[in-house]
Amino acid sequence: MKKTINIDKIHEGLCTKHIGARIIFLHETSSTNDLAKELAFSGSPEGTVVLAEAQTNGRGRLGREWVSPRGGLYFSVILRPRLAASEAAKLVFAAGLAVVEALDELYCLRTETKWPNDVIVNGRKVCGILSEMNMRNGLMDFVVVGFGVNANFDIKKALPEPLWANATSLWTELGRKIELGALFKEVLERLEKLYNSFLKNGSSPVLREWKKHAAFFGEYVEVISGNEYLSGLALDIEDDGSLTIKLDDGKVKHVFAGDVSLRRKSNPMSFK
Repeated sequence: MKKTINIDKIHEGLCTKHIGARIIFLHETSSTNDLAKELAFSGSPEGTVVLAEAQTNGRGRLGREWVSPRGGLYFSVILRPRLAASEAAKLVFAAGLAVVEALDELYCLRTETKWPNDVIVNGRKVCGILSEMNMRNGLMDFVVVGFGVNANFDIKKALPEPLWANATSLWTELGRKIELGALFKEVLERLEKLYNSFLKNGSSPVLREWKKHAAFFGEYVEVISGNEYLSGLALDIEDDGSLTIKLDDGKVKHVFAGDVSLRRKSNPMSFK
């Protein structure tokens, strides 16, 4: 089977010190995050990347399936930050920003960040990010950050019909296939730069840049968490990573990303 990415070429041109120093490439795996976690538990160093051409059991947040046909870009990165869990959880913002910057640099696409872990093009999801942590003796052991980018496929041929309304692909947006290796390399390089900044300067500078690409502020949204439903005006993302919304009754509430999803609503309300 012909490889969609030339790993030797990636290594030759990759301008990083740690992230991508070791790349494990598979034609297919159940989940790059699951394999990366196994490797992390066994002691694989920071910066190890698991890359697959397809996933049979890809996962998104809240246990949702991430459909991962051949032609997408699916990879997970092992990080070992010396951070508290509350800070490490915000690495998802660095990951999302790395994808946004890469898509802008390579394809001049107008991309948006969507709280907490999506990248949007023309109102539809093109990338999802899944961050999973492990603690040992009360200290951070590792974080695995997984990326799923809809790239070289037609969503109406590759994805189930229920996903068509909310998903897009780079092929759909650009009208052509892209070089997956170039995108992979660009995201890794930008991720390392943002990660180093995160470790040196804290999460606030990264979060400020992430918010510059967020188009949902000032819009009416709904937040669903289990059986709980909240709706209101999206105001801001706080330094702790929570979403601040002004509820229909005028109260302001902070919502954390652990068990919620966010959707824009088409019926805006008037707030005073």
